[in-house]
Amino acid sequence: MADSIRIHLLEPDGRSHDVAGHAGESLMRAATDAGVDAIKADCGGMMSCATCHVIVDGEWANRLPAPTDEEQSMLEMTAAPREATSRLSCQIVLEASLSGLVVRLPETQY
Repeated sequence: MADSIRIHLLEPDGRSHDVAGHAGESLMRAATDAGVDAIKADCGGMMSCATCHVIVDGEWANRLPAPTDEEQSMLEMTAAPREATSRLSCQIVLEASLSGLVVRLPETQY
């Protein structure tokens, strides 16, 4: 697909997933549609569960809009320890400038 946005998700065990998303779609939706089991997304992207936690690669973190206060609050509830570049993947909206985005998946979502 010419208009797809490529995202690289890295599992803690070294496996990786290269998924394609579309502009306006959340990273969470692109990952779950691609069958990435490490993103649970129990609330379906309603920002009420923190089971779509990802750690954005430092090179990419400043390219994203800052997290909202609500996202910051939800990040306090992640099962795996929060890191400086932790985000909820339901709050990362894909756009062409994010093609190539690299995120790490935490050890657990529960």
